[in-house]
Amino acid sequence: MRLLGVLLGVVLLLAGCGEKAPPPEKFQFTAKTLEGAEFRGDKLVGQPAVLWFWTPWCPSCNAEAKTVAEIAQRHDKIQFVGVAAEDQLDAMKKFVADHQMTGFPHLADLDGSVWKRFGVTAQPTFAFVKSDGSVELLTGAPTKEQLDERVSALTPKNQP
Repeated sequence: MRLLGVLLGVVLLLAGCGEKAPPPEKFQFTAKTLEGAEFRGDKLVGQPAVLWFWTPWCPSCNAEAKTVAEIAQRHDKIQFVGVAAEDQLDAMKKFVADHQMTGFPHLADLDGSVWKRFGVTAQPTFAFVKSDGSVELLTGAPTKEQLDERVSALTPKNQP
């Protein structure tokens, strides 16, 4: 009887009936996009992603916006998310419209809470999220080649 209980436990564990671990704390947030839709951070767990922390008034952010949009379009298997802060919603929307950055969601982090979760203290900052949930931050404006290389490294070698 005891052996049967152990076997049943193993079968349930292998079948995925065990409890799923909660996402890392930094991904446990809900925010609004610039359009007012709800965005859940836990949806990023288990897939490679890039969070781009920007402000509308940042010269580097303005200069790299086109590059970020191009890299995001080229790497369509990587989830890109813009995280705007330190300004008003209208300015954030204007930035996205001016730079034609509609290919991925942008969060209106009006209170800076998402920035704080990821330890972002300056803009621009990129958070490169691996499938295992680990995150590497890069503060500053990388070149197009550097950004493309960092994003490419998020895709496992056996996937196109």
